[in-house]
This record gives sequence, structure tokens and C-alpha cells, in this order.
Amino acid sequence: MAQSEIILTIENVELIEFYGQNDAKLNLVKKAYSDVNIIPRGNQLKLTGDKKRVQECKATLEMMLRMLQEFGELNAQAVQNLLNGENPFESKLKTDSKNIILYGRTGQAIVARTKNQKKIVELSEINDILFAIGPAGTGKTYTAVALAVKALKNNQIRRIILTRPAVEAGENLGFLPGDLKDKIDPYLRPLYDALDDMIMPEKLTNFMTNRIIEVAPLAFMRGRTLDNAFVILDEAQNATEMQLKMFLTRLGPSAKCIITGDLTQIDLPKNQRSGLFRSLRLLDNIEGIGVVYLETGDVVRHRLVKAIINAYEKDEEMQAIRKHERERDAQENEQKNKDENQ
Repeated sequence: MAQSEIILTIENVELIEFYGQNDAKLNLVKKAYSDVNIIPRGNQLKLTGDKKRVQECKATLEMMLRMLQEFGELNAQAVQNLLNGENPFESKLKTDSKNIILYGRTGQAIVARTKNQKKIVELSEINDILFAIGPAGTGKTYTAVALAVKALKNNQIRRIILTRPAVEAGENLGFLPGDLKDKIDPYLRPLYDALDDMIMPEKLTNFMTNRIIEVAPLAFMRGRTLDNAFVILDEAQNATEMQLKMFLTRLGPSAKCIITGDLTQIDLPKNQRSGLFRSLRLLDNIEGIGVVYLETGDVVRHRLVKAIINAYEKDEEMQAIRKHERERDAQENEQKNKDENQ
């Protein structure tokens, strides 16, 4: 039998995501290709054995690498399915076709890609108000805008209203060039970006000119009644208690609303409290109001975003532990001093 040796380099992924905890995923491959000697050396795999089997093993490992790069995840079951002869990309296409929200302006399918994004879609159908809470990069705003555009295209609503707080709406805005629209637009740019993906430029311009789609800062909602509309409040963690109450009481009888927010990224001045905490506490059990909490596992941006969020969360936990220890030590010292003075 012709023998072969190949060095396969693993790039652009986290090695632990590829190999698995304690090499669990790699061990599945080793078991399936027991006649091939597989030796991991950092980000390289040395494969030796019968030429045909080495090539088959290499193709499997390359498919695993591609799955991780394109899907952003690679669990043990997916590896086992691959080893059993299943084409992961065909399976993914079938799964995604069930989760398509709409087709974007270039024909690409816009889908709910994670468990909690799918939950947003499901709960938005049965609730008139939905809170989607989670860290950056989890697709909560993008999914909400996609649902609004879908409702508009299906004539379920007459208009879309997208709003978010302009946190620096005080003196800082005054130093930006241009008129009021020019000053506010940078704060609303993420909403425009989502719309640009979903609606042809000419049509989007027409919709905005005729106020079928309106993008405005939260302060502009005061005194209005928002009816026959799909309303999205983005970055709701930067709305004060009064602002959020004002917004929620604007909704007309035929309106639907999604409120997105990230409780870990509050940019309000220290003397102002975020109204999102109170709203979630007060409205949690009201029929017709749903809540979805997204997690780092729902992150669909660059693969490093998930790692960055986890790093910050771990650091915040350590800071909380150290603060608790300092407070405990201070109490113990205070008690010790009292005992000595008695």
C-alpha cells in the first residue's frame, strides 16, 4: 500500500473550538480513521498512513474547518454527522430555509440563525410588544428590522418607525456639522445599515421621503400615537424611565413593537437610571408582552466578538468578587476594632 504524509494547517479559528474540549472532536475523527496516524502539533495536524485513507481524513478535517469558519460553531454531533456521510451544507440549507424571514435587496436570504433569534421571530408573532435583550453582535436589531420590513412587504402594517435614544443629545450634538438631521443621523446609522441590506436604494428613498419608513430619535416620539406601524426602539438601555414609559404609551391599537437593549452597555450619565430595568420588571407577566434574552452563544459577528464578550464578563465577575472581599475585610476589621476598644 502506498503510504502518505500530509501536514494540515488549522487557520482562522480557535483551536479549542476545532479540536474540542480535551480533544473530544478530534478523537471522534481518530476513532473513525483508526488506520490513520493523526498527531496534533499546535495549529498543525500531521496525518500519516495509506494514501487514500489519509486523503479521506484530510478532506473530513477540511470540511470541519470550513463548517467552523462559515457557521461559527462546530459541535460534536455535527462532526459525527459528517463522519456518517451527511453533507453539513445541504443540511444547513434545509434548516435555514425554514427560518428565512425575507430576501434582501441582493437576493440573499435573511434568516434567524440562532436559537434565540428564532425565538424573537416566534414570539413576535404572538405578542404585540417584545423585548429582545442581549449583548452586542447577537443580531437582535437586525432581526427586528427584518421582521418589520417583512410585515411592510406583506401589507400587515402601513409604516415602519425606527427609533433610538440619542444619548448625547445635549451640547455635544451642537458641535457636529450640518442641520439637525445631520447631527442626529450618526446615532441612527445602525438602523439605516440594516434597511440598506433589505430594501433597494430607490425604494428605500421613496419610503423615507413619503414617511412610510421613519428613522428618528426617541425624543421625537413624544405626543404622537403610533398606529398601523411596526415600531422598533433600539438601544433601549439608554432610555430613561420617563422616556421608556413615554414610548410604550405611544402605541396605537394596531401597532407592533420590538424593544432591543443591552443591559451591559448603558451610556447614560451617572445621575440618570436606565428605564429598561424597571420596564422588564414591571411588564414581565403581562399577556401580549414577550421577552427574549440573547446570550454570547447568539453572537453572529466576527468569531472574536464572542471571546471578547466572555472576557469582559469574566473580568466583571472577578471585580465583583474582589469588591465583595474588600467589603467583607472592612467589616471584619471594623468589628475587630470594636472588640478591642471594648
